[in-house]
Amino acid sequence: MSPGFHRPDPTPSGAGPARAGEPPPLAAAGVTQRFGRLVALEDVSLELPAGCVTCLLGDNGAGKSTLIRILSGVHLPTAGTVRVDGRAVRLRSPRDARRCGIATVYQDLALAPLLSVWRNFVLGAEPTLGSGPFRRLDVEGARARAGRELADMGIDLADVSQPVGRLSGGQRQAIAIARAVHLGARVLILDEPAAALGMRQAAYVLDTITRSARRGAAVLLVTHNPLHAWPVGDAFIILRHGRVAGRWEKDEVTAEMLSRLMVGAQA
Repeated sequence: MSPGFHRPDPTPSGAGPARAGEPPPLAAAGVTQRFGRLVALEDVSLELPAGCVTCLLGDNGAGKSTLIRILSGVHLPTAGTVRVDGRAVRLRSPRDARRCGIATVYQDLALAPLLSVWRNFVLGAEPTLGSGPFRRLDVEGARARAGRELADMGIDLADVSQPVGRLSGGQRQAIAIARAVHLGARVLILDEPAAALGMRQAAYVLDTITRSARRGAAVLLVTHNPLHAWPVGDAFIILRHGRVAGRWEKDEVTAEMLSRLMVGAQA
């Protein structure tokens, strides 16, 4: 486990993994993606259970980015099926994905660095006061909500009125993840969230990821680094040359084994 990282308290009542027999919030079955003669993905299947962190690992060129784009509505697969709550869907755009409760947090975060933390946190879902032409932003309510929700996710900030651009990379990543949960995401797809961070900042982000799952979200952590995946993962999927090379539960592998499996060596 990464230094400074700890798993949060047990899941509060009403959150956590789905009950046995319930379909996962998001799944893919036999997904294939071709770009002309190039086969980027071939027959990829996976399930993302609620309340769990599923880690998708692969080296550069393994097909991770293509799979992210399919699950987030950027690409329609050439073949195969994407299912939300067991129902086949065609995600034709990121907006379609968001309507299904799927949020993707990329490395560029989509945060506005000059806006305050609380403005970023409620952006797109701002609380208001009054009605009609007298409707206005509930500044105090929004500020209090942001501080409360971030604290509940273990993100302690001295001042939520400071610009996001003043925060560390780890804090910005954590805010982007917490915002997606706050806005109703049931599925979180995280694209290399700790790739450019130092050890302490990475641990901060990994803690936020675990808290998100314990609140009931289905999390797909996409990374090429087993040392980022291992502390938080409940299940691990290796993607190699566009195909699933295997799936393992946490008690079946170690971080060292995952490193070997990624390059095709025997565990």
